[in-house]
Amino acid sequence: MATIIQMPAVVADAEDAVLTSWLVATGESVTKGQALAEIETDKANVEVTSDVAGTVGRLLATPSQRVAVGAPICAILAAGEDPSAVDVALGAQPAPAQSAPPPEPAAVAVAATTSGGEPVRTDGTRVFASPLARRIAAEHGVDIGLVQGRGPRGRVIRADVEAYLEASAQAVEAPVAAAAQSAAVVPQPAATPQATFAAEPAPSAGGAYVDIPLTGMRRAIARRLTQSKTTVPHWYVTVDVRMDALLAYRKQLNAVASVKISVNDLIIKAIAGALQALPAANAVWNGDSIRQYSTVDVSVAVSTDKGLVTPVVRGVERLGLEALARTTQELIERARANKLKQDEIEGGSFSISNLGMYGVREFAAILNPPQSGILAVGAAEQRPVVIDGELAAATVMTVTLSSDHRVVDGALAAQLLQALKARLENPALMAL
Repeated sequence: MATIIQMPAVVADAEDAVLTSWLVATGESVTKGQALAEIETDKANVEVTSDVAGTVGRLLATPSQRVAVGAPICAILAAGEDPSAVDVALGAQPAPAQSAPPPEPAAVAVAATTSGGEPVRTDGTRVFASPLARRIAAEHGVDIGLVQGRGPRGRVIRADVEAYLEASAQAVEAPVAAAAQSAAVVPQPAATPQATFAAEPAPSAGGAYVDIPLTGMRRAIARRLTQSKTTVPHWYVTVDVRMDALLAYRKQLNAVASVKISVNDLIIKAIAGALQALPAANAVWNGDSIRQYSTVDVSVAVSTDKGLVTPVVRGVERLGLEALARTTQELIERARANKLKQDEIEGGSFSISNLGMYGVREFAAILNPPQSGILAVGAAEQRPVVIDGELAAATVMTVTLSSDHRVVDGALAAQLLQALKARLENPALMAL
């Protein structure tokens, strides 16, 4: 029988994903593990691979289509199978998710509830909805019984609620705009409660603007960072580091290394050593416990055209500087090409965000939960310093540690920066 490839649940709470492009065509032979399509999740672009070898019998979804997790997207025929085997294999499989028609925002019917408190539609059928969809609907005061679901068996998912909200906003703006156009010749009645929802007046000359729709990644970034900043007790510690010894050490390394070693690579290695020296800081908040790691997996913030992604360099304490440089360079290149795999952006016990290349002297970064630490790295620049009572010039870099005070309190944060500073100012310690 033909093998049906389904939309994978690449994120723990994912309900759907966008199929961005097909990498194969109908009738093309594929091998097991070969990439079939690219999909966009809230975090990154991910490749869907084939579970079996065979021939592409049918593509069941189109590019740019949002498909529910578990819905079929492709059928692979085994050797000798006829294309009709696809229909047999589909059998009871749910049809590919289709875009739901815009909801009727003008509807005034209110869904009832069952005796157990579950919402039902006006026709008496029960409303099946994901917890996330219910929460978003509740936050916006939307009766979820009025939202048409396009998930498996009509289940209401997050995208359905968002589509309903967008259509509702457009429906409110349309009559307001029409009323504004006729206001000059037709007397208007007194303002009604609906007037509070009126759209803003058109911008005056010189104030033109463009509304850019949010991508799934941008929505995820906004949601997670807002949650982090409002629910995690951030604690900040800043220290200045003299970088002259490190820069000289890097110059010596690059004279013999087979790959270019960056300052950021050395900072990653130094923070890994500091976390190994202070294992209590190499931990994450785990709800009812603190999870402490024995290895150091560092997330490196990379700016892309779609937003910020944080690929993870795993086992930094075990990597030599050449291996570390190759790994980070490869991850950064694939991040900017939207080619990261899901497991490459998950996990991590600590993060580094470096804006030094932009000339930024100092900043504070927002934690990436459940991680309890992120290091904000500024530019290394010439500054006046006092050495042995004498005024001199030195290359100085300012770093700021943001920590989750529930895991890394003030004293531990200070000790971690002290250990980092020692390794950056005396690079020989990184070899120990």
